[in-house]
Amino acid sequence: MTDAASHLAEAASPGSATRAALYLRVSTGRQAESDLSIPDQRRQAENYVASRGWNVVAEYVEPGQSATDDRRPEFQRLMDAALHGGTPFEVVLVHSFSRFFRDQFQLEFYVRKLAKAGVRLVSITQELGDDPMSNMIRQIMALFDEYQSKENAKHTLRAMNENARQGFWNGALPPIGYRIVAAEQRGAKVKKKLEVDPIHAETVRLIYRLALHGSGDSGPLGLKAITKHLNEANIRTRDGGRWGIAAVHQVLTRTTYWGEHRFNTRDHKTRRPKPEAEHAVMAVPPIVAKAEWEAVQAHLKSRNPRWTAPRVVSGPTLLTGIAFCADCGGAMTLRTGKYGRYRYYTCSTKARQGESGCGGTTVPMDKLDTAVAEHIERRLLDPKRLTALLSEVLDRREEYTSRRREHLAELRKRATEAEAKLNRLYEAIENGVADTADPALKARLAELNAIRDQAQADAARAASAIDRAGPELTHEKVLAFADAARKRLRTGEGRYRRDHLRAVAQRIEVTRTEARIVGSKTELLRTLTAAASAETAATGVPSLGLKWRTRQDSNLWPLPSEGSALSS
Repeated sequence: MTDAASHLAEAASPGSATRAALYLRVSTGRQAESDLSIPDQRRQAENYVASRGWNVVAEYVEPGQSATDDRRPEFQRLMDAALHGGTPFEVVLVHSFSRFFRDQFQLEFYVRKLAKAGVRLVSITQELGDDPMSNMIRQIMALFDEYQSKENAKHTLRAMNENARQGFWNGALPPIGYRIVAAEQRGAKVKKKLEVDPIHAETVRLIYRLALHGSGDSGPLGLKAITKHLNEANIRTRDGGRWGIAAVHQVLTRTTYWGEHRFNTRDHKTRRPKPEAEHAVMAVPPIVAKAEWEAVQAHLKSRNPRWTAPRVVSGPTLLTGIAFCADCGGAMTLRTGKYGRYRYYTCSTKARQGESGCGGTTVPMDKLDTAVAEHIERRLLDPKRLTALLSEVLDRREEYTSRRREHLAELRKRATEAEAKLNRLYEAIENGVADTADPALKARLAELNAIRDQAQADAARAASAIDRAGPELTHEKVLAFADAARKRLRTGEGRYRRDHLRAVAQRIEVTRTEARIVGSKTELLRTLTAAASAETAATGVPSLGLKWRTRQDSNLWPLPSEGSALSS
């Protein structure tokens, strides 16, 4: 409200002309330029007030605000003045009820609040009285306004979804690493697309490298460590600010960065995620490879407390979270003696309940760590043994990929043949041999178009399935993985060493005389595939689980020739 209007409101005295407050609103810039513009609404309102001898004592202007809810600054100022300002006006004048609200329930709610304060809502274009019939008509009008608003929103969203599917940007700030550029002119509208921003794209690539490889010998970094690294290196965000964990997480999880931006993923009011079927996928230039992005997702998932126990990720010992007592199944936890001079793994059940709970064992930490690491390095990470261990899984994988490639070739051949037939028909039409008015020709063209489009869509899905399977695992790649993992188990420190051990073993069952190493063939294959995709053996901590155990004689520790090396 302007100061002049406030003075007019205060100067008004009982018995004077009806005092009116104008509420003027448009929701978009296009409306501001049409017959619903603010100046036009003001002109009609002033004429309406003058014809009735009323006085305008206040004016509230709401440019570019939706009327589907009450989160509007000027609207709130209007209601505050009407309800708590000592009734400075008797009438709120609007161009139409839809300018006040496009929600039937909310409209009635605020009409009644105004009525209790002695204020009427009056529409210039929808004049109604105060009788029950007028109230019913107003409610019906509000229902139609609400329906029209929802229909407009639905059509607008449909158009924006199609715009995104065609590869055009719908507005808003693009993800860091991209910038908006004009793509083409369509009438008066300029269609825009995203292109890679060469400056900030390097920051995105750095974040992915830190997540997969870390900095130096640190191993893969978590979100907090990446954030700290960026800020300490004085690498700023796009607006010059400091990085936060949420911003780093968003960079690492956006599909945009491997070339597939998703639009319409959340409800704009509730912010709840929408089903994937409603997403509009927009092709954009990639900044990182899809395999690299997928390796990062696996790494993030493996560190998620909902999937992996937090002690497994950040525990201070090599076998924390994966060493268990073979007698009772309880975790082997760290115990110390002589003020921390000696460190042991001991059965947690025995530690809590004594011998009556479990007669499990206590093992010196260094002895068990060394035994497990050496056995994995010497036996499981032998390339020939790895190949033999995974031979059945690799054969099934190779057979699956081969069938998929054959199917993909067949689909592409079908699409090419349909395209060739269409081209011959088009040539016949151009040469005057065929008549486009012929119903049979039209039906044949439609049939061939459908065959081609379906074959192309099926081929795209088949190619995507092959890509998701990851790169082919060769003897050389298995050898490179085994070499890297053996080196890290031998020389690595802290979390980096634990990550490599957990890539091949998910459970260690400890008795008084032996330790059984248990793992998952599927998890081992995933580790090898991720290593081949990202060209690194550091793939993060896999999830917990008891999945595989090969022949007992190959998994016993100590080896039969070495005798018993564990003591309680």
